[in-house]
Amino acid sequence: MKKIGFIGLGIMGLAMSENLLKAGYDLVVHNRTSGKTDRLAALGASVCASPAEVAARAEAVVIMVKADQDVEDVVLGKEGVLAGAAPGMVILNGTTILPATSQRLAATAAAHGVDMLDCPVTGSAPQARDGKLTFMVGGSNDAFAASKPVLLAMGKAAYYLGASGTGSYAKLANNTMYAINLLSFVEALMIASKSGIDPELFIEIVGNGGAKSLVSEAKLAKIVGRDFSPAFSLAMLGKDMGLVGQLSADLGVSTPVLNAVKGVLREALATGIGDEDVSSIVKWYEADAGHVIKK
Repeated sequence: MKKIGFIGLGIMGLAMSENLLKAGYDLVVHNRTSGKTDRLAALGASVCASPAEVAARAEAVVIMVKADQDVEDVVLGKEGVLAGAAPGMVILNGTTILPATSQRLAATAAAHGVDMLDCPVTGSAPQARDGKLTFMVGGSNDAFAASKPVLLAMGKAAYYLGASGTGSYAKLANNTMYAINLLSFVEALMIASKSGIDPELFIEIVGNGGAKSLVSEAKLAKIVGRDFSPAFSLAMLGKDMGLVGQLSADLGVSTPVLNAVKGVLREALATGIGDEDVSSIVKWYEADAGHVIKK
């Protein structure tokens, strides 16, 4: 594969697209907000007017949008990917969506002779920029093998998990751990900071024990530096936890810890900080405790 399409040029998609260009792929792109294509056009990408046009000009199309309905619109819309795709093309959906949605769209794509893989990622904006994402892939093994070099141009690893939907299952399980880890880190940090312990020293100590967490290491600087520019927004985390709620109910799995996390997320989002980084959840704790975490 040399001709790759990319649809969805947000925080993640823009960085992932740039890495495809750096790897030497011929890139065609589309974004609902056209201004976001300017940087890629300057770097050599071709800009298309619709997802259908992207599909008509590509061997594989990467989708990186926000939610289930957005993916459905991109794939099934009147000017969607399947309207322009030739048999044999592969759709690589990196969006976090329900496994049932992944499975239904893959079945529809298959009827058009197109393979659709669910391949969501671990990592946020810094990993996307550095090409260090990890892909969790469900769908055809042959399509995965053919597409793996494309995925590795954007990330450090790609794991094949099995049939359609398995990538989406793994991503929602992963984000369950992420959300719980995030809030456990912020709660512990608040206890330490309000007790008078230097937060940076506290996390250094934690890093030498069983509570070590990549979340704490990644988000401490944003909290103490009061930098809440989004690498992964709080609203998107809230959206993902809503999907986990649906999935756990369907599976008959109890999630009492996650339920508590979702309650805090709902209250924090109601304060209007959804567009900020997930680390901004600390503001909810700070308001409740009457204490701001600083250096």
